[in-house]
Amino acid sequence: MKPSSVNRKPLSYARARNAALLNQLATPGLGSLMCGRWIAGTGQLVLSLLSCTVIIIWFLREMSAYYGMMFDTATPVQPNFKMFEIGAVLLVVSWLWSGVTSLSLMRQASDKDTDALKNFGAPPPLKMDPSHIVAALASLPDWTRNGDVISRTYQFKDFPAAMKFVNAVADAAEQAWHHPDIDIRWNKVTLALTTHSSGGLTEKDISLAKKADELARG
Repeated sequence: MKPSSVNRKPLSYARARNAALLNQLATPGLGSLMCGRWIAGTGQLVLSLLSCTVIIIWFLREMSAYYGMMFDTATPVQPNFKMFEIGAVLLVVSWLWSGVTSLSLMRQASDKDTDALKNFGAPPPLKMDPSHIVAALASLPDWTRNGDVISRTYQFKDFPAAMKFVNAVADAAEQAWHHPDIDIRWNKVTLALTTHSSGGLTEKDISLAKKADELARG
């Protein structure tokens, strides 16, 4: 695993593209924040807002001077572009910084798509023999086996907590390229696992079951 991908959630190409467009064509930093790049996004947004503030202050000062000349016979004041230049530099820095983050997001999405293609083309995992299934389920006491399917029902304090768990399981399933059947009943979530392509239970089912238990514990 690449160090840059550790603990990062899967990112779709469409989401990365929208974030990049938001960063480059709207407000630098907003797209970064949308994809969870909190430090970079906050810095980019602060710089862009600061640059706009500086430019607005410069514009108001210059306009004030020009309006004053309409009612004053004093020597005309020469325009001072120093504040404008500072604001422009800050804006360019925020735009370039957000551009770097946008490229990183697009690369992250491309890596995910590449992994998905690799998983799609990989041969199905081997079906576990009965003795290995029994040994594996010993480490999953809350899971129930029914033929070639293992399942467990999780109960949470409320519906939002249940949905947070479901979303976390969905992210883990995408990373593993192995998707459970999910049944949601308000604060109860039931997961059912089997590997259809292998005709029964595989290590992928056991691994995802352990990951779900870990996510449920928070």
